[in-house]
Amino acid sequence: MNPAIVEAISQIIREKKIEREVFQDIIRNIFLAMIKKKYGTSDNFDVIFNLDKGDIEIFCEKTVVLDENFEDEVTQIPLSRAKEIDDDLEEGETFAEQIDYNTFGRRLVTSARQNLTQKIKEIEKENLYQEFSSRLGEIVSGEIRQINRREIRINVDRTEVLLPKAEQVYSEKYRRGDTLRAIIKEVNRTTKEPDIIVSRADTSFVRRLFELEVPEIYDNIIEIRGIAREPGDRTKIAVASNDKRIDPVGACVGMKGVRIQAIVREINNEKIDVVHWHPDTETFIKRAMAPATPLMILLDESARRATAIVPDDMIQFAIGRKGQNVRLASQLTGYQIEPIKESEYSAAAELAIEEVDGLSPEVVAILKGAGLVTADAVLDAGRDHLMEIPGIGEERADEILALLESYFEEMDENEMTEEPSGEVEA
Repeated sequence: MNPAIVEAISQIIREKKIEREVFQDIIRNIFLAMIKKKYGTSDNFDVIFNLDKGDIEIFCEKTVVLDENFEDEVTQIPLSRAKEIDDDLEEGETFAEQIDYNTFGRRLVTSARQNLTQKIKEIEKENLYQEFSSRLGEIVSGEIRQINRREIRINVDRTEVLLPKAEQVYSEKYRRGDTLRAIIKEVNRTTKEPDIIVSRADTSFVRRLFELEVPEIYDNIIEIRGIAREPGDRTKIAVASNDKRIDPVGACVGMKGVRIQAIVREINNEKIDVVHWHPDTETFIKRAMAPATPLMILLDESARRATAIVPDDMIQFAIGRKGQNVRLASQLTGYQIEPIKESEYSAAAELAIEEVDGLSPEVVAILKGAGLVTADAVLDAGRDHLMEIPGIGEERADEILALLESYFEEMDENEMTEEPSGEVEA
């Protein structure tokens, strides 16, 4: 056998992890293609590949013909030559002649080797894609090999994975040679090797860390009902227990905070609020607003909006630094939350309708006659209810609501100009 082919096959057998049947099919098809190039057909050829020995035998099935009738080297063998191999052969019988590799020539052998190498690379790419696709959502660890403006390249299990800029945490510093953990987020086919995208900024990274650190979550005793995250700053995670005997928040925090501290260290001291999920929306929103404790939650189910009434001295904690606390609470609960001071809410609720500038005595009388004696009551009644009141109608209802909304917006602006400008980190 050609030494170059033997060496190529031996190397593949040693290094590549390919199924026996797949490898045998590749070898057979490559050699059949090589045969077709040389002889113009491969229909009467057979390739036998011994995978254990790395040995290949090629046979050509030919018909024995009389010497004077011999015309086709590919499909016929003259009787005289056949007798030299097997004296029992007769005219018309079929004979399988073994083909000598030396007859193929260097060019065909080189082409076969290149085709074999290409096929193996394609299988490696597909195996790599399938392997990492099956590991989506898994946390992997690897060494940082290269850092550039667009991405970080990490060596994971002798495979290069990518941590793009968008999946990095802005507050973290990365250095070549450091060991980094991240979650496998995407695996994309390309013309070269598949792009394996990992992330440290995705909420699934925090979810998976909790599953690894809290056995009750992995065992489905505790469920993660939602996660809201601003990477590098703060995360809010809602948990619920399927076992009344187990406190979900306590289980996530762990004895003396050991579990939550391990997660916080991994995400570079990012703050984590563990919220006890509740089926009652108002209760859940109150808990999600921590560290502030709202006195009351007013829901607008149709618009998925909520107004959180908080003590005046807690308003900055409710909003959070640059609005972060209320923003994360909104993401976690699925409601657009608007925190307002208790004093502002009380003023709005107690403001008599006749005290609102711009409402005519006639309109005030109609509204009071319908039982709407405060500005807050009119706003709560809404457009449809106001239109049903005799003497109001569609146009007048819109004017009343616009006037009241403008009135309270002006009050809010006046209050803001009186507030101190300092921010408090939640």
